[in-house]
Amino acid sequence: MTHEAPFPAGPENDARVEGEVDVVVVGSGFGGSVAAYRLADGGLSVVVLERGKPYPPGSFPRTPAGMARNFWDPSEGLHGLFDIWSFRGLEGIVSSGLGGGSLIYANVLLRKDEKWFVHESPLPGGGYENWPIGRRDLDPHYDDVERMLGATPYPYEDTPKTAAMREAAERLKLQVSRPPLAVSFASGPDEAPVPGAPLPEPEYGNIHGLPRETCRLTGECDVGCNLGAKNTLDHTYLSAARHRGADIRTRCEVRGLTPRPGGGYEVSYVVHDPAREGHRTPTGRLPLRRIHCKRLVLAAGAFGSTYLLLRNRSALRGISPTLGNRFCGNGDLLGLVLKATRGSAGSGPRKLASSTGPVITSAIRVGDALDEDGSTGRGHYVEDAGYPAFVDWLAEVAQVPGSVRRTAGFGLHRLRSRLGLTPQSNISGRLALLLGPGVFSDSALPLLGMGRDVPDGRMSLRRGHLDIDWTTLTSRRYFERVRRTMSDVADALGGEFHDNPLWWTRRVITVHPLGGAPMGRHPAEGVCDSYGEVFGHPGLYVLDGAALPGPVGANPSLTIAAFADRACHRILEQPLAPRAASASAPTVAGAATTDGERPTSLSFTEEMKGHIALDVADPHEGQALGRARNQRLMFRLTITADDVDRFVADPLHQAGATGHVECDVLGGRLPVEKGWFNLFTRDDDPSRRRMLYRLHLRDPGGNPLTLVGHKEVHDDPGFDIWSDTSTLYVRMVAGHVTADGDEHAPLLGTGIIVILAGDFAQQLTTFRASGPHPARALQSFGRLFLGELWDVYGSHFTPTGERA
Repeated sequence: MTHEAPFPAGPENDARVEGEVDVVVVGSGFGGSVAAYRLADGGLSVVVLERGKPYPPGSFPRTPAGMARNFWDPSEGLHGLFDIWSFRGLEGIVSSGLGGGSLIYANVLLRKDEKWFVHESPLPGGGYENWPIGRRDLDPHYDDVERMLGATPYPYEDTPKTAAMREAAERLKLQVSRPPLAVSFASGPDEAPVPGAPLPEPEYGNIHGLPRETCRLTGECDVGCNLGAKNTLDHTYLSAARHRGADIRTRCEVRGLTPRPGGGYEVSYVVHDPAREGHRTPTGRLPLRRIHCKRLVLAAGAFGSTYLLLRNRSALRGISPTLGNRFCGNGDLLGLVLKATRGSAGSGPRKLASSTGPVITSAIRVGDALDEDGSTGRGHYVEDAGYPAFVDWLAEVAQVPGSVRRTAGFGLHRLRSRLGLTPQSNISGRLALLLGPGVFSDSALPLLGMGRDVPDGRMSLRRGHLDIDWTTLTSRRYFERVRRTMSDVADALGGEFHDNPLWWTRRVITVHPLGGAPMGRHPAEGVCDSYGEVFGHPGLYVLDGAALPGPVGANPSLTIAAFADRACHRILEQPLAPRAASASAPTVAGAATTDGERPTSLSFTEEMKGHIALDVADPHEGQALGRARNQRLMFRLTITADDVDRFVADPLHQAGATGHVECDVLGGRLPVEKGWFNLFTRDDDPSRRRMLYRLHLRDPGGNPLTLVGHKEVHDDPGFDIWSDTSTLYVRMVAGHVTADGDEHAPLLGTGIIVILAGDFAQQLTTFRASGPHPARALQSFGRLFLGELWDVYGSHFTPTGERA
């Protein structure tokens, strides 16, 4: 049973701001948990917002029904542990729960190799991988994290898969080690390892209030440890953080972030009601809660933190154009050894017992050209990848021919007995035959490879959803090298090497996504500095895998935690200085529409599409840059004149606009809260007209925006009536502003959108009039529209002698 009482979800649902704290931490993984503890221990008030629920010992599901619901998608009523992402080039598996990825990782605490902190390493397609920090910067923080997580090398030498990995490495003349694991094998530091022994409670207490036991070697690390033997972040850093006063809230999913005038940030989030678990919920309609903070730490993982930054980009003016860059999967690749045999002679099956022990007990290291020891290529690790015992049963059942043969034999024997054709009553031997020898699973061993793949992936939004442009093609040599190592290990064990099925389509599964908001030396190189602080946004930090500018090579959890630990020391040493207001401009009320009865109305729907770029002042430049970056902008608006007679008589010809704008660099689909459209306006030039658009929007984080657009209707040389009336020059500004506030509104970006011929044809079918005089309304609108066009372009159709 899950105990959630210690983890409040905040006040009742409303739009009020909860107040201000020193730090809000988004996410409770390796970066967020370390930050929560270090900053709370430093005397700061800390609120942790974790979208998932707590998992005390004994709460991880094991039944088929429980596992079927153990996924994260609150819209479908799923509040489970595993969050599965699928992109065009890879699959990603991350965690949702208090403790983040530590709940499902394999406990390995390896340090990044000193020479793998590369500098200006060229990447395909331009750019380079550059680490602004090195091993010397992280070593003292590696020490601190290892102490906190109880790093212990695997203590048992007689575990079959551990012995097999050591033997294979020795035959291949490769380095092998039993890496430090965040697992408790003994009740105390000076005691012998004993499976299932009680663990003493640390001085900072236990956030779940339930007893824990030492590791029973059941191979269940990656599906959640029900014993509490894993020193996960909820048992360590988060328990210590709460002991120091941190306010830890579960089922709180952050949606938006906004810089505040004078410094600090407003964070908006929703709460997933435990009562809605198992029920579909329109999560997009959940009420937003808001909290203010002086510092904001994003630690929702490479997917989550990058997604938040992309969706709230409009509020973070001037953020580095490298946002979304340097994605990689840390070289993750899964392989499989099957049919291992005894000794070099290969006689008989070899017992590997992959379900015995923690998931990973050994790590084989393969050198890198950077090591300067004669190695070539990009370095990597190959580790044993155990699994729970129930997987052995699934593997055996999956051996269809053998299962069918044994079942048929058992059934025939029982039929002969029922017919009295055999007197044998003891069926133990037959039952043993029915179950089979279990050789297939007992002689199989999954292998997990990871290392220095090429961090050239790009993360972006596609129709409001996270998208990743990444392929194994540029890392092909690296992956082939990992496969060769795995194949060599299989050969050394007298077995067969098999790729995972996804590799047949050159796709991979990553459990270590990295990048998206990479650190760098300046904004042209990275989103944040070497301490995770976002350039141009004091007090905003990215302290998770998103900040890493390339692969760690080894398991990245320890490096992420050490990076966060280092950043927190810096935060506590340097108080946040006040800064000038740079947040969204204050909301300015829009112009009121005229009152009075509107007997006949007219409406039509218009759709326009094009491109936009941020931090660009010229629309043509914005269009070109946006097209090059595939940054699309479109809107679909319904224009409504409530009173056609008044609309025609009004010199501004103003109507209302409703609908939506869709732009991934601004967070996806943005409903129009209020909109205005002016069909034709005049200025001092009698040959010029303008069509004006003003749309009040709000990005997914709740930040107000205004789209300001105009069409230039002017008789230039050549016949340009179509391009003039179908081309909209767009400016996106911060805040809800009217025309009087345009000059002072902070500019976010510019671009150009157009009406396509097919969309225009569709638009002509959308004209509707409603009221006592619909035909007259359509005629009045048509005379206005065509009359204004004649005034501008009529000279093309007037005989030369009659022109003024």
